[in-house]
Amino acid sequence: MSCAGKNPTTMTTPKGFLLLLGFVTFTLPVTYYYWITRLHDKTEVRKQRQELRKQLIIQMCKTSKQVFSQMKHNLEDLTSLDLENFIVNDEYAVIYCYIPKVACTNGKRLMISLNKGKPYQDLMSIHPDVVQNYNFHYLSHLPKPEQQIRLKHFKKFLFVRDPFNRLLSAFRGKFQKFNWYFYENYAWHILHHFGHLPEPTPSMHEAFTSGLFPSFNNFIEYLLDPQTEKNVPFEPHWRQMHRLCHPCHIQFDFIGHQETLQDDAEQLLNLLNLQDDIKFPPSYENMTSSNMVLDWFRTVPLEDRRKLYNMYEEDFRLFGYEKPNSLLDE
Repeated sequence: MSCAGKNPTTMTTPKGFLLLLGFVTFTLPVTYYYWITRLHDKTEVRKQRQELRKQLIIQMCKTSKQVFSQMKHNLEDLTSLDLENFIVNDEYAVIYCYIPKVACTNGKRLMISLNKGKPYQDLMSIHPDVVQNYNFHYLSHLPKPEQQIRLKHFKKFLFVRDPFNRLLSAFRGKFQKFNWYFYENYAWHILHHFGHLPEPTPSMHEAFTSGLFPSFNNFIEYLLDPQTEKNVPFEPHWRQMHRLCHPCHIQFDFIGHQETLQDDAEQLLNLLNLQDDIKFPPSYENMTSSNMVLDWFRTVPLEDRRKLYNMYEEDFRLFGYEKPNSLLDE
């Protein structure tokens, strides 16, 4: 009797293993193809979205001459005061026009990280106080010929936001929180003239502890008062976005929206070839829901809402935000 065992080269392979091998062999290429296709589709969607945003601005600036008649005619007409929100990085040839209440802190963190160079600092490790007090390189500080050269040749980006959403965020952030500067320079005046308080307390601490703040209606009345803009240009937190960044004169390479912030930020880092080096942090702060905006603005008289829309109409139209008809047609 033979004592030899089964020849391993002729051993039967389990049927289940063959099925698994076939499944893996089939699904891996399909999964890879699906992933590549989705990645390609996502890239194309982003490109198309950017192109539509840019073309909308170009079209609006060409056709809405009456709406934008107050604007300066040429890039060369912009003064240093017009360019005070433009931060420059010469090494990377980048210009960021920051708009308060639109991912502004994280945008500035990005510029700080670029200034410090490789290895790039984690953006979230840069404290807001550092951002607030950082000595940025502003375009407005340069001689005019150097301003023009950078505006024509550097990559330029900005982020925008639904105008009414941004306005509400500015009100809640600056008048419903402890802020000495905004109380002394704006809230006291609003309380006195529009809140009908003969002598509001000059102490921010007393006002804060007693819950003494301008109402949202008071704030809107202040904005709509012709004397407000006549005496002093709008504070940047509620100044119209197009007046801060001048998109009819400056051709931006990238236009991000707060509403698609994470996707847009990823695309921006790709544009700057920084996608492998820097991660843009999520922005949960100041994310105001549409329902919240509706609730707040419905407390404002209809006629004032319509006047306010007219005041910010250019921002709605230039940056592709829908007219809030539900707030204007009641």
